[in-house]
Amino acid sequence: MAMITGGQAVAETLSSLGVTRVFGIVSVHNLPIYDALSLHPDIEVTNVRHEQAAAHAADAYSRVTGGLGVILTSTGPGAVNAIAGIYEAAFVSSQLLMITGQIESRFRGKAKGFLHEYEKQPDMLRSVCRSVASVRYTEDISKDIAGVVDDIRRGRPQPGAVEIPIDLQYRIAEVQIVGSPHTERLSPDENLLDQAAALLQQAERPVIWAGGGVNISGAANELTALAERLGAPVVTTIEGRGSIPEVHELSLGFRTDRLLGMEIFEDADLVFAVGTRFQNYATRVWTLPMPENLIHVDVDPEVIGRNYSAAVSVVGDAKLALQGMLNRIDNGNVDEQFVDRCRKIRTADEQAIQEEIGADHSQIVSIIRRLLPDACPVVRDSTVPGYTWGNRLLQIVRSRTSLRPAAVAIGPGLPLAMGAAIGSETHALLVQGDGGLQLSIGELSACAEHQIPVIVLVFNDSGYNILRIIQDNVLGRKNGTELPRVDFVAVAEGMGVDAERVEGVDQFEPALQRALDRSGPTLLDIDMELLAPIQLPLPAHQRSRDDD
Repeated sequence: MAMITGGQAVAETLSSLGVTRVFGIVSVHNLPIYDALSLHPDIEVTNVRHEQAAAHAADAYSRVTGGLGVILTSTGPGAVNAIAGIYEAAFVSSQLLMITGQIESRFRGKAKGFLHEYEKQPDMLRSVCRSVASVRYTEDISKDIAGVVDDIRRGRPQPGAVEIPIDLQYRIAEVQIVGSPHTERLSPDENLLDQAAALLQQAERPVIWAGGGVNISGAANELTALAERLGAPVVTTIEGRGSIPEVHELSLGFRTDRLLGMEIFEDADLVFAVGTRFQNYATRVWTLPMPENLIHVDVDPEVIGRNYSAAVSVVGDAKLALQGMLNRIDNGNVDEQFVDRCRKIRTADEQAIQEEIGADHSQIVSIIRRLLPDACPVVRDSTVPGYTWGNRLLQIVRSRTSLRPAAVAIGPGLPLAMGAAIGSETHALLVQGDGGLQLSIGELSACAEHQIPVIVLVFNDSGYNILRIIQDNVLGRKNGTELPRVDFVAVAEGMGVDAERVEGVDQFEPALQRALDRSGPTLLDIDMELLAPIQLPLPAHQRSRDDD
């Protein structure tokens, strides 16, 4: 034990947990923690411009590294600002720890109107966190943090939070630094694995469905090995992309919500689904047909059977479950004609997407994939290029390099890309719309301060184009979707970020190459009016009743 301040106890505990990066904003109610983190030799602090951005960046950092993402906020308004980012981390099952302040212990519960006072802050945090600790004594800081981190890592990852009153942060006490042991993975039932393996080995037209849980558990190698051993095609959810390289001959990519993709499941005699909740986008609002022989593997028992009934339900970690299948299966019984039909469906669907997005955007996709190193994360905000070619056509070849706001919020793209670039220690490419960028545009300043190598592709059409399309199809009129034209080059340069205007697809390749040659951030302002328009089919859940 050592005589240290509460702030130092936070820093030493995080270091003992393996944390080397914290995202946050300094405040009167976290000064001792911020000071201790900044002075710690093994921890770097990334200063963001908004607490929501801190949460998004830490979330992406966790997704890319597979480790813990940590944010530091002030109490009250600072903590409230982070809620949207924590909500996204909860939605996507991310390991996110929030450390936040609280007013002095002697004023808590008095309702005196103290600066930043929010007595119900723990209740608010519990709405987006699975575990919340409110520290009562400086001596308990390390123990309380380690306990929350244990919960964050257990089973399906979920955010957690710890609030620490400011007087406890300043106070010097004898604190035992508690490390958190590596949380044991949840082992699946051996008998259920036997049943699953028997069904899978006998199937003639099996399809493997890989969700985000495969990437979370670090099971990409096991998934690919199982597909190869069986000779079975693999579809992924958007979060599952990269769990098998999309250049692999057995990869069908993400296309389960497309009409052509439905044909794969109409013909399949078994689906082996691992690490998935079967969300609405991936299932055409749960109208995608599933064969009777559905094997559902997930670490969270509550999601199994919620949207589709399973013939075999296996609760357990994706990596352990896939290893168990590999130990039981020597080869498959797959009909090669079925696999060939699946490949043809993929090719036909890719051609259909290319027709929908037009020659200019198809060329942009080809340029990105040719120039971008495989290790570079690709982040897509909620924008038309992201929905169309970003989520489908732009190939992802490595696990944990595909990111988006899974709750489909608009605007998290830039801070997500920041966390992805820092976590991967390489460039991160961001596909971003002009409307979404304006929700987090202040983070360009953070990118410049820390020289974070984010490449921001702003597809600028002066509005919320996806909402325009929905309004045209559903309402027949537009309201609130037109935005003033923003000169993003001037804005970026004013914040210290290199920027270029791209006026036509012929300017895109040299501009992207210059961005990749830089060690810091770059923004490319791409004029959508000078590109062939994208024809976006309306998602099934957003059509009018007459279209159903």
